[in-house]
Amino acid sequence: MPNNQFKKGEIYSFITGKASIAIARRLQKKFNNAGVSLTIEQWSVLYQLWKEDGKSQKELCDATFRDKPSITRLVDNLEKLNLVKRVSLESDRRINKIVLTKQAVKLQEQTMQLATTTLEEALKNVAPEKVEMCKEVLQIVYDNLK
Repeated sequence: MPNNQFKKGEIYSFITGKASIAIARRLQKKFNNAGVSLTIEQWSVLYQLWKEDGKSQKELCDATFRDKPSITRLVDNLEKLNLVKRVSLESDRRINKIVLTKQAVKLQEQTMQLATTTLEEALKNVAPEKVEMCKEVLQIVYDNLK
Protein backbone atom coordinates (compact mmCIF):
# COMPACT_ATOMS: atom_id res chain seq x y z
CA MET A 1 0.00 0.00 0.00
CA PRO A 2 1.49 3.40 -0.95
CA ASN A 3 2.51 5.83 1.74
CA ASN A 4 -0.09 8.42 0.75
CA GLN A 5 -1.96 9.63 3.79
CA PHE A 6 -3.13 12.87 2.16
CA LYS A 7 -5.82 13.59 -0.37
CA LYS A 8 -4.23 14.20 -3.76
CA GLY A 9 -4.54 18.00 -3.61
CA GLU A 10 -3.23 18.16 -0.04
CA ILE A 11 -0.01 16.25 -0.71
CA TYR A 12 0.82 18.42 -3.72
CA SER A 13 0.29 21.64 -1.75
CA PHE A 14 2.36 20.30 1.13
CA ILE A 15 5.29 19.07 -0.92
CA THR A 16 5.39 22.09 -3.24
CA GLY A 17 6.01 24.34 -0.33
CA LYS A 18 2.87 25.95 1.01
CA ALA A 19 4.65 26.55 4.32
CA SER A 20 7.80 27.69 2.54
CA ILE A 21 5.84 30.27 0.56
CA ALA A 22 4.17 31.56 3.73
CA ILE A 23 7.56 31.92 5.45
CA ALA A 24 9.05 33.69 2.42
CA ARG A 25 6.12 36.12 2.28
CA ARG A 26 6.44 36.90 5.99
CA LEU A 27 10.19 37.43 5.69
CA GLN A 28 9.72 39.70 2.65
CA LYS A 29 7.21 41.75 4.64
CA LYS A 30 9.72 42.05 7.49
CA PHE A 31 12.42 43.17 5.05
CA ASN A 32 10.10 45.79 3.59
CA ASN A 33 9.07 47.08 7.03
CA ALA A 34 12.73 47.29 8.10
CA GLY A 35 13.67 49.23 4.96
CA VAL A 36 15.77 46.38 3.58
CA SER A 37 15.57 46.66 -0.21
CA LEU A 38 16.12 42.99 -1.02
CA THR A 39 13.94 40.30 -2.46
CA ILE A 40 13.92 36.89 -0.83
CA GLU A 41 15.61 35.51 -3.95
CA GLN A 42 18.44 38.06 -3.67
CA TRP A 43 18.74 37.33 0.03
CA SER A 44 19.07 33.60 -0.67
CA VAL A 45 22.11 34.32 -2.87
CA LEU A 46 23.64 36.59 -0.23
CA TYR A 47 22.97 33.91 2.40
CA GLN A 48 25.04 31.41 0.41
CA LEU A 49 27.84 33.96 0.06
CA TRP A 50 27.75 34.74 3.77
CA LYS A 51 28.30 31.02 4.36
CA GLU A 52 31.18 30.95 1.84
CA ASP A 53 32.20 34.12 0.04
CA GLY A 54 33.65 33.87 -3.45
CA LYS A 55 31.47 31.12 -4.89
CA SER A 56 31.18 30.81 -8.64
CA GLN A 57 27.85 31.38 -10.36
CA LYS A 58 27.66 27.62 -10.99
CA GLU A 59 28.12 26.96 -7.27
CA LEU A 60 25.38 29.49 -6.52
CA CYS A 61 23.09 27.70 -8.99
CA ASP A 62 23.64 24.43 -7.16
CA ALA A 63 23.33 25.94 -3.67
CA THR A 64 20.11 27.84 -4.39
CA PHE A 65 18.48 25.31 -6.77
CA ARG A 66 18.22 27.91 -9.54
CA ASP A 67 19.17 27.80 -13.19
CA LYS A 68 22.02 29.78 -14.74
CA PRO A 69 19.87 32.59 -16.24
CA SER A 70 18.16 33.15 -12.87
CA ILE A 71 21.46 33.39 -11.01
CA THR A 72 22.89 35.70 -13.67
CA ARG A 73 19.89 38.02 -13.26
CA LEU A 74 20.11 37.90 -9.45
CA VAL A 75 23.85 38.61 -9.44
CA ASP A 76 23.35 41.44 -11.96
CA ASN A 77 20.76 43.03 -9.67
CA LEU A 78 22.91 42.51 -6.57
CA GLU A 79 25.79 44.19 -8.41
CA LYS A 80 23.53 47.18 -9.21
CA LEU A 81 22.75 47.40 -5.48
CA ASN A 82 26.51 47.37 -4.76
CA LEU A 83 26.18 44.19 -2.67
CA VAL A 84 28.38 41.87 -4.74
CA LYS A 85 31.00 42.10 -7.43
CA ARG A 86 32.27 39.64 -10.00
CA VAL A 87 35.96 38.81 -9.91
CA SER A 88 37.49 36.82 -12.77
CA LEU A 89 39.81 33.96 -11.91
CA GLU A 90 43.33 34.59 -13.16
CA SER A 91 43.68 30.92 -14.07
CA ASP A 92 40.45 30.93 -16.13
CA ARG A 93 38.97 34.30 -17.03
CA ARG A 94 35.70 32.62 -18.09
CA ILE A 95 34.91 31.86 -14.45
CA ASN A 96 33.74 34.62 -12.15
CA LYS A 97 33.78 34.40 -8.40
CA ILE A 98 31.02 36.38 -6.73
CA VAL A 99 32.31 38.30 -3.73
CA LEU A 100 30.48 40.32 -1.12
CA THR A 101 30.98 44.05 -0.72
CA LYS A 102 31.30 45.73 2.67
CA GLN A 103 27.72 46.91 2.28
CA ALA A 104 26.51 43.29 1.96
CA VAL A 105 28.50 42.21 5.00
CA LYS A 106 26.77 44.96 7.01
CA LEU A 107 23.35 43.61 5.96
CA GLN A 108 24.06 40.12 7.25
CA GLU A 109 23.31 40.63 10.93
CA GLN A 110 20.10 42.59 10.35
CA THR A 111 18.65 40.21 7.77
CA MET A 112 19.66 37.09 9.67
CA GLN A 113 17.91 38.46 12.76
CA LEU A 114 14.76 39.07 10.72
CA ALA A 115 15.00 35.53 9.32
CA THR A 116 15.48 34.06 12.79
CA THR A 117 12.46 35.93 14.12
CA THR A 118 10.38 34.76 11.17
CA LEU A 119 11.35 31.11 11.73
CA GLU A 120 10.60 31.43 15.46
CA GLU A 121 7.13 32.75 14.57
CA ALA A 122 6.61 29.95 12.05
CA LEU A 123 7.64 27.22 14.49
CA LYS A 124 5.81 28.59 17.54
CA ASN A 125 3.94 25.75 19.28
CA VAL A 126 5.79 23.09 17.28
CA ALA A 127 7.65 20.63 19.49
CA PRO A 128 11.39 20.36 18.71
CA GLU A 129 11.09 16.63 18.03
CA LYS A 130 8.41 17.32 15.41
CA VAL A 131 10.68 19.85 13.73
CA GLU A 132 13.45 17.24 13.59
CA MET A 133 11.08 14.62 12.20
CA CYS A 134 9.88 17.04 9.53
CA LYS A 135 13.46 17.86 8.53
CA GLU A 136 14.24 14.14 8.27
CA VAL A 137 11.17 13.40 6.13
CA LEU A 138 11.79 16.33 3.78
CA GLN A 139 15.44 15.31 3.42
CA ILE A 140 14.34 11.80 2.45
CA VAL A 141 11.88 13.22 -0.11
CA TYR A 142 14.65 15.41 -1.53
CA ASP A 143 17.17 12.54 -1.62
CA ASN A 144 14.62 10.28 -3.36
CA LEU A 145 14.17 12.84 -6.14
CA LYS A 146 17.64 14.27 -6.73
